[in-house]
Amino acid sequence: MRWGRAALLGLAALGVASGAAAAPFEDPAARTRVTTLENGLTILTLEDHTTPVVSLQIWARVGSGDEARFTGLAHLFEHMMFRGSAHLAKEVHSRLIEERGGQINAYTSRDETVYFTDITTEHLPLVIALEAERLANLDVSEESLADERQVVIEERRFRTEDSPEGRLFEALMATSFQAHPYRVPTIGWKSDLEKMSVAECRAFFDEYYAANNLVVSVAGDFDSEEVLALLAHQLGGLRRAEHIERNPTEEPEQSGERRAVVHFEVAGPIVAMAWHAPATGHADGDALDVASEILSSGRTSRLYRALVYDRPVALGASGGYWALARAGLFFAFAQVRPGASASEAESLLTREIERLRSEPVTEAEIEKAKRVLEVGLIVGQGSSHALASRIAEEWIAFGRVRPLEERLAAIRAVDVAAVQRVAQRWLAPTGRSVVQLLPPGEEGPR
Repeated sequence: MRWGRAALLGLAALGVASGAAAAPFEDPAARTRVTTLENGLTILTLEDHTTPVVSLQIWARVGSGDEARFTGLAHLFEHMMFRGSAHLAKEVHSRLIEERGGQINAYTSRDETVYFTDITTEHLPLVIALEAERLANLDVSEESLADERQVVIEERRFRTEDSPEGRLFEALMATSFQAHPYRVPTIGWKSDLEKMSVAECRAFFDEYYAANNLVVSVAGDFDSEEVLALLAHQLGGLRRAEHIERNPTEEPEQSGERRAVVHFEVAGPIVAMAWHAPATGHADGDALDVASEILSSGRTSRLYRALVYDRPVALGASGGYWALARAGLFFAFAQVRPGASASEAESLLTREIERLRSEPVTEAEIEKAKRVLEVGLIVGQGSSHALASRIAEEWIAFGRVRPLEERLAAIRAVDVAAVQRVAQRWLAPTGRSVVQLLPPGEEGPR
């Protein structure tokens, strides 16, 4: 890892670069102001005048985990939101931002759909007006649906159906989760994309893009009073939903290993494992983060050393803890060398997981992992975009913005015993799901 000047300054501020006592760190997010409009819209504002840049983000509390009938609707609307509206033609929204040197994009997860614009301060009123226009007057018509449907189907073909990694991950999620809606791919199934109607799309938009299901996050160089007045004027008239449906299904406890084999034209197999892990905010989360760093952070990690250096059966090996709003997974992956054995790679991955459960890690491994996590937190405060994302994500997950010092203290509190405890609790063989992606004709394990 290359640590830039900002990272080294962050280490010095924490006192971890030289072992000195930690100095107080000024958390910019501590200045976050929370405003709720009468229609239920939540606005988070964080002034930071370091640079003349501002990030405005719209977080819709809807992802693929909320879909009950048609899959892929949440992701489809990520596309539809750029399609045009009553007063703007297709793609004009993006063009107006890009002509002013700004950046605009969006993404969909299993829990949220996020739209962001990063731009210089003087153009913020335009950004707010554009967001208000598409939230109030989005074009949800037969023509727009037909166009974006094909775009998403093609995206699914490229990212999943023609991709070995995409096929593998889709199979791993479906194997790990048998009941929970997280098992469904965020991009949706092709048959659903082909069949969903305009009526279904309009109902989805009216429910999940209502004001009381949105969080607006603004961070950077602006005046809070002026921006709040603009947002209240432009977004205060958005509709409020009386009821917002959530998919209630929970995953039952797994009581035995699950396996799947996917065949695909690849030079070398890929092996993936997953274990059920806790959702965001769980008390074991920090210890699992430390464990994942020890296992798979960089070329000196346990998995990389075991499968790439010591027994060179893989081109790469990694993994980590993925916490979502309602559940989590802990992963381990190996990209097997052409001609090498997928079963041997799986055996080595299993050995390293079991070693984590049965033997205490070293103090040196713990300290290195915690330093990497601390540096990541500090460096992650370095832009208006990162701050706007952090405060929105924290507000949605916890109903507050956690102080950075609270998060750092939780990481520092992780010790050798905690890592072994969470490994024993969450990484048991009976809770494991395994997927091998193999070339056609190659037999999987029996």
